[in-house]
Amino acid sequence: MNIQTTRLTIRDLKKSDLMDFYAYRSNPEVTKYQGFDVMTIGQAEDFILDNSTKVFGNAGEWVQYGIEHNESKKLIGDCAIKLDQNDTRIAEIGITISHLEQRKAYAKEVLVGILKFLFEVNEIHRVVEIVDAENIASINLLKSIGFRQEGHFIENIFFKGKWGSEFQYAMLKREWDNIKN
Repeated sequence: MNIQTTRLTIRDLKKSDLMDFYAYRSNPEVTKYQGFDVMTIGQAEDFILDNSTKVFGNAGEWVQYGIEHNESKKLIGDCAIKLDQNDTRIAEIGITISHLEQRKAYAKEVLVGILKFLFEVNEIHRVVEIVDAENIASINLLKSIGFRQEGHFIENIFFKGKWGSEFQYAMLKREWDNIKN
């Protein structure tokens, strides 16, 4: 994987990413709305190692990619893509940006880069994002790019000790084509 944006490169995670990866994956504010909890250094190392065996395109498998800042060459976050188990023309995505790099429009740049990759290079039909109903920043990001809300799941997930609600947002390739033109 190698997706280039103006300021960032979306690429495979590497062993050398460990300390940057751990710095934000161990922060409770970063993991607050994520489907994972804070990681120990050992868990972060195992995660990167386990992910190194995965490649884009396997149905039903999440693959995590590093987000590297082109200028500093530092890992500033990660993103994930999963093709649907039953139809690989449908993808689900997720993005995590380090607490040290938030509010710089990196998530939007990454999201647009991933959408170009999925819709224009891989001809994916539909991209889905599931977001915690309390994660206003992510909801606003999705709306700003043109995702539409399709569902609101009320207390559908027991999450970090309590019931949580989620929204499902999606975009079709034809909607992407209309936005980018």
